[in-house]
Amino acid sequence: MLRRASREPARPARTPTARTCRARSAQDRVSGRLHSQQPAPRGFPVQDMDAVLRQVMAQQAEELLVRSPGMGIMGLRETIADHLRSFRGLDVAPEQIVVGAGTEYLYGLLVQLLGRDKCFGVENPGFDKIREVYRQHAVRCVPVAMDEQGICPQELEEKGVAVLHISPSHHFPTGCITPISRRYELLGWASAAEGRYIIEDDYDSEFRLTGRPIPTMMGIDVSGRVIYMNTFSKTLTPTIRISYMVLPDKLVEVFHRELGFYSCTVSNFEQYTLARFIRGGYFEKHINRMRNCYRKRREALLHAMKAGGLFRHADLIERGSGLHFLLHFHTDKDDGALQQEFAQKGIRMRPLRDYYVGTADGAAHTFVLNYSGMEESCLEEAIARIVSCLEA
Repeated sequence: MLRRASREPARPARTPTARTCRARSAQDRVSGRLHSQQPAPRGFPVQDMDAVLRQVMAQQAEELLVRSPGMGIMGLRETIADHLRSFRGLDVAPEQIVVGAGTEYLYGLLVQLLGRDKCFGVENPGFDKIREVYRQHAVRCVPVAMDEQGICPQELEEKGVAVLHISPSHHFPTGCITPISRRYELLGWASAAEGRYIIEDDYDSEFRLTGRPIPTMMGIDVSGRVIYMNTFSKTLTPTIRISYMVLPDKLVEVFHRELGFYSCTVSNFEQYTLARFIRGGYFEKHINRMRNCYRKRREALLHAMKAGGLFRHADLIERGSGLHFLLHFHTDKDDGALQQEFAQKGIRMRPLRDYYVGTADGAAHTFVLNYSGMEESCLEEAIARIVSCLEA
């Protein structure tokens, strides 16, 4: 038997109150920001970029319609070469520079350029996406152990590594900076046999907050065995997918011969805009502004840690470079359980052991804390939540 439909009017759906919205907004600002490596969105130079975009459209409309060379528009490559010369002391020719849409794409080009028969070595611990990219390109990729000075050279011979991918000026996640003596040792390894190369990933050198910029390995390489890589995704925004690599002279001709048929994966519009943005001094102004911003945020975070009592429960491991710390917690809790407790409080941090392949000796109770995307107004609350988990 069918029931008669109710004639009572439907109740209107509840709408969130202003207080609820503010609470959710505060929660969102705190949550999930201590694991992200992305730069702060509010730091993006919107007005400067808008001015440059208009200039490109008004003054370079015809050039936008001309096919870009496979290695990138020469104007951008010349601008990058000038930037490297003034900022990194790296004297390279524009013809050595290859522009591409993201470092992952450039890794793929290097696999094709250097050969799939080569064994690629990566840092252990290290950024897990790098390992995955190489594996997806069907090359043998092996983890190479690190000590306090960086990659352990003896493992390179033991594992048959021919191409070594490292970040010597600031390693993620440990923050280790490879000293000059170890750099020369690695360069000696590379020059000892034909076909060996070092990929120098200089992904966040612009944000060294203390001391002078560290010289690049390519700058001290006399054998032409170092390939330098960097990206604008870290300094501007991840949505600007423009990265570049600098090939040693001996590989430039090989690149043209073997891979010259590829089209550049970055649009003309983006290339001309970035070139004008750098040449106009906007990029340098942006970097200086963000350095000051991150320096203040770092100081505010350290103050919040001290004032919030975190140092009663943790040791700070900092090596003076980049936008993240390591925190070693004084606890008997398992890393997985502690990570889950943090997540329940809206704090997402990854344990150091997640970045290891195999045994993570000495990594227990150590977590990676990245502060680049965290708002200063939320630091005190974030530290309070971490402390509450440690005291529970």
